[in-house]
Amino acid sequence: RPEMAKIAAEMSNRVILTSDNPRTEDPQSILNQMEVGVEAHQRAKVLSILDRDQAIKTAVTLSQPDDIILIAGKGHEKYQDINGVKHPFDDYEIVKNYLNKLDK
Repeated sequence: RPEMAKIAAEMSNRVILTSDNPRTEDPQSILNQMEVGVEAHQRAKVLSILDRDQAIKTAVTLSQPDDIILIAGKGHEKYQDINGVKHPFDDYEIVKNYLNKLDK
């Protein structure tokens, strides 16, 4: 987790950290682990947002024309596993919804 966050911060103009399937882990603990990998001089461009939906909304809202938004973690999964319960969640549909709202 720290290494992935480190590389993301090095290679991106902006990074939004969030969890995907915390399962039985504390989502804040997951974010804390990722934040450890971000070097001090990169921290100003990194946001940590616990709620994945809100993290995606923030990424879409902050984006500018020609920006690339990379959403990593869920892939083909259409749920979030939180404490053994699979909650419906589709990154693609979430992004599409927020992009459509921007177009209106």
